[in-house]
Order: sequence, then C-alpha cells, then structure tokens
Amino acid sequence: MFQIDTQIAAKIVNRTMKIIGHNINVMNAQAVILGSGEVERIGTIHEGALLAISQNRNVEINQTIASNLQGVKPGLNLPLHYQGQVVGVIGITGEPDTLSHYGELLKMTAEMIVEQANLQEQLQWQNRQKEEFIAQLIHANEQDLPSLKQWALQLGIDFSVPRVAAIIELDSHNPLYQQDNQALKQVLYLLQNPVRDNLIAMTSLTQLVILKPAFLDGKQFDPELENQRINKLLKRLPANMQLSLHISLGHYFSGDLGISYSYRTAKETMDIGKKLHPQKSKYLYQDYSLQVLLSGLRHHWRGNALASPYMKLIEVDKNQQLQKTLAAYLEHMGDIQTCANSLFIHRNTLRYRLDKIQTITNIDLHSFNGLLSLYLGQLIHQPSA
Repeated sequence: MFQIDTQIAAKIVNRTMKIIGHNINVMNAQAVILGSGEVERIGTIHEGALLAISQNRNVEINQTIASNLQGVKPGLNLPLHYQGQVVGVIGITGEPDTLSHYGELLKMTAEMIVEQANLQEQLQWQNRQKEEFIAQLIHANEQDLPSLKQWALQLGIDFSVPRVAAIIELDSHNPLYQQDNQALKQVLYLLQNPVRDNLIAMTSLTQLVILKPAFLDGKQFDPELENQRINKLLKRLPANMQLSLHISLGHYFSGDLGISYSYRTAKETMDIGKKLHPQKSKYLYQDYSLQVLLSGLRHHWRGNALASPYMKLIEVDKNQQLQKTLAAYLEHMGDIQTCANSLFIHRNTLRYRLDKIQTITNIDLHSFNGLLSLYLGQLIHQPSA
C-alpha cells in the first residue's frame, strides 16, 4: 500500500497553508505527524487522527475534546484516501465551526498531491527497472536470455525489435560533470524528445547508453542514416550548454545477442576513436572496424603471435620514432616521397629508418605479407583510451 512520507507531507503543508491562514498537520496511516506548520509537533502521535483513521470519517475536535486527548488542538481532521484506502489524515488547527468550508477543498488538494507523488514514484521505479534491464542486456550471454525476455515482457519492451547500440560520454576530465549530471540529463531529454522508441540508460554520471531501432528506413541497417541522425542531435545541443561530448555508434548484429555485440563494438569504437582522434566528437564503427575487430586479439596468444614482429619494434624503439615512421609509411601506402613530406624528413632519412625497421623486425617492407603483418601488429597493440 502506498504510504505518505515526510517529503509528501511537507509538500501538502506548504501548498495548503498558502490557501488558508491556519496551521496544517499531515499524519501518516499510523497517525504520526510527518508535516506541520508547527514543526515542534512533527514526530508525535495525533489522537484525533487515530479516530479519523479507525472510523474512516471526518473528526471535529473542539476545545473541550482537545483537552482530553494527547497531542491534539482544536480543529478538523479529514482522512486522506488513495485507491480506496486510508493513507493518512490532514488536520486543520482552529475552531471546527469556522473550518468546515475549507475541509473538502484541502482534502481534495492533499489527495491530488498524494496521487501525483505515487504516479511519480511508479514512473521513477519503472525508469530504474528499464535502466537495470538495459545494463544487463548489453552484457548478456546465452544463459541470460530467458530471464531477460521475461523481464522485457513485464516492462512492455519488444525484445524482437532490431537495435544498434550507441554511447554518449561527457568529458570525464571536467570536474563539473563529475559532480553534477544535469548536463547529461539535458542530453537525455533531447534523446527522448521526439519519441523514437530509444532504450536509454544513464550508466554513470558522464555516460549514456542508447539502444536505437536499427532499421530507420524500415528495411535494413544503414550507418549513413544513423550518421545523419547523430549530426542532427549535435546541432540540437544548445550552445550555452558548453558540452564537450563524444558519441560512438556500434555495428548492427542480428539475433538475440545482437545488442550485446553491438554495445561491445560501440565501446571499442569509443575507446579507439578517443585515443586516435580525441578532437572529434563522433566515432562510427565503420571508420574503425578493423581496429575494433582486432582489439579482441590483444592479450590473446593468437594476437601475440600475429604481432610478434611489431612487438620487437616496440621493445627497441623507446622514443617511438620508428613506430611513427612505420605508421606514416603504411598510411601513405608505401609512397616514399609523400611519407617523407608528412614526417618533414628527407627521403634518405626515411630510407634509413625503414632499413632499420626491417633489420629489427626481420620483415621485408617490400612484401605485401610483411607489411600486412606489421600493420596488423600495430592495430592489435594500439593503446586503448
């Protein structure tokens, strides 16, 4: 059964005392005064309220009756109802004869506040349930699926809707965002309006996870359409919010575990994107797909074996000069002049460095397989954000 708490009681007292010039007491279903214009009475038992609750009727108390009851002053006490149950009492201090015309008005006001508080509580509970559901869904495995499907049914969520994961992060280095999540709540509001069937969870003070319907055109997943939608969201952010945020979009996967896989790709895309291009605000899986897929080999024996030539370079190249040279050489598809220009060095200096890389790694840089081996090693052991 719904119960009146001190917060609701204080709200009723504050609002109703503005209507009339009399003290108001609000008691719970046990007749304990939870709110009062006379604060010294809070926490005491009101015997007049006990009568109103036990007999479920309005109780008028004059001076004579009040003198025989504990914690009672002359006034009018009216039981408060919610869904057919007595949940408390509202009391008005004063002579009953002068208060009767206020009674029903104040009772109605108080009951409306109670109903509103209960609806808000139910909504908050449902939102907490949805956030917890999303938090478990994005980390789900095969064994979790039966209980998650049942949970989705209880929450009114269609588990079969194809979805893709996106992550929004505020600048975690900004102490303002660490202390106050109002900025993230503003972004949350923009995501919820207009309604687009997004499932959204605030996973920390600086992060939102969004599970978006994947088929924006009704037929298939189109990363470009999602890209356009993200651009529109960024444009909707008010300039005065002064937000520094990053958005990553994962890949779409079909099947019951598709959302879990999609979230993992969104997270890896975020981590890699922030490391490689920290100045950007948007990271799309298709722009980092190879790095994301290979990141799973990090700390795995297959990945270590594949990257062993590149690891030799890391061990020797303490100032990372050769690693940067190799990265530029790969980026410019082996074009010596373009690569040298990008590094602001002479062609002969570049050749000297490339020869040194070949000696350390024992890889022929003129061989496709050799270059591929070093490229994959570079991707696998790219530092995470």
